[in-house]
Formats: sequence, structure tokens, C-alpha cells
Amino acid sequence: MKQIKSKIIKNIMISQDYALAEISAPEIAKTALPGQFVMVQVRDGNEPLLRRPLGIHQVAGKNIFLLYEIIGKGTQILSQKKPGEILDVIGPLGNGFECCQSKSIDRLPILVAGGMGVAPLTFLAQKIKNRKALVLIGAKTKNHINCEKEFKKLGFKVKVATDDGSKGFKGRVTELLRNELTVLDKLAVTIYACGPKPMLKALSKISDEFNLPAQLSLEAHMSCGFGACLGCVVDTKEGYKRVCKDGPVFDSKEIIW
Repeated sequence: MKQIKSKIIKNIMISQDYALAEISAPEIAKTALPGQFVMVQVRDGNEPLLRRPLGIHQVAGKNIFLLYEIIGKGTQILSQKKPGEILDVIGPLGNGFECCQSKSIDRLPILVAGGMGVAPLTFLAQKIKNRKALVLIGAKTKNHINCEKEFKKLGFKVKVATDDGSKGFKGRVTELLRNELTVLDKLAVTIYACGPKPMLKALSKISDEFNLPAQLSLEAHMSCGFGACLGCVVDTKEGYKRVCKDGPVFDSKEIIW
């Protein structure tokens, strides 16, 4: 974990509600793993007081990319930052996906993203780009879909689910996952997922039903990012754990929903 002053290389709007920042962070880029995140101070002073947790979206050389949704004052301020400005950044934080363990090296990865869950899964896709993974993206409408082209450029098969049916499968991405599992060799699948809690809860039930290993990256409100404030605890079979320090990636069988 490093605290650095990071120069903004670019910070662009990619749609009405989403932005992509590229920042120079060689100390973080060198050791970052898929699923880890950074805490960004968006403004000097006390307003807003807290840093913003942002998943590491991609790594390219000495730079890292941060994909974020503009949903509050902090991210609104961040979206107005210009190239050349400096951000105070702490990272990499948390525990990432265990994507290189021998027990899963021969298994088919299925990446399941709900909403902004595409952010860390794109970095994961970079690491496993030589394997024929399947990517399932869920969104409210076709206008809320992100990173479809990025996954395809990495050589992955991508399928989309939208709540309103405006693109791809009409329904939840977990329903699409269930459909896919009915035609795949379930014994050779590992699921990696990130998204809102209801999606992950449903996915956890599916992984239990099909007896599949699944690693889930949990989303949570974080104040400190390194386990001191206990503001992001989650109930597990081993007691309460901190999403920022013990996660954000957990084995699906750990979580008590």
C-alpha cells in the first residue's frame, strides 16, 4: 500500500453518467491485482471529507485506469478534474481475485458483472486474456452497458442482459447465467462476479445449486479503506469481516446473506 501524488493523464466522460480516468501511479500499477481498489481524495480540505473508493479498472504500464459512476458530490468533483491536476491516492488496497491458483487453472472462467461491476472485472480479464472466458454483463438498459467492446477486444465471448430488454437477454444477468450453465460442463466452471448485493446473493445461490466455485467482489460504503473504521463489515461464517481489508473479494460460500 502506497500513498502517492498522482497526475491525471486523462479524465473523460464515456456516457451521461460514467467517466474514465487514467492516472500516473507506477507504485500502484506495479503490484496491483484484479479486484483491488484505491482510495482517492477528490479535493483538498474538508468537503467532502472522506476519500472515494474506486476499483482498479485496468493497468497499462505505469498508469492505472479508474472507471466510475457519477452518483454523488465526490464523484461529481472528480469528473471535473483536468489532465495535469494531481490526486492524492492510496493503494492498492484489499484482496483481489484468486485467478491463478492451480485448482482453477483448467476451469472455464465466467465473469458476471452487474452495473459498475464491470470495472474490476476488466482488469481480471486482462490477466486471463489467453483463456476463453465468457463474460455476462447486466444493466438496467442498453444505455447503462459499459466495457462490452473492451472485453471483446480481449478475445472473450460477451453476452448482455438488460432489465428492459433493450439489448440482449431480457431479465437479470443471474437468469442469463443460469441459462448458460444448463449448456456448459458445470464441473469445469469458475465464476468471478462483481455487482450490487441482490445480484451477488442470487449468484451465490446459483453457485451452490450447481456446486460451482465462485469468487464475489462486494460493493460497500468505505470510510478509511484499510480496516480501521469497521464501517464496511459483512457477516460471514467466521464472524464479521471487513470488506475493505478482508475483501472485497470473498468466496461465495463464506457470506451469510
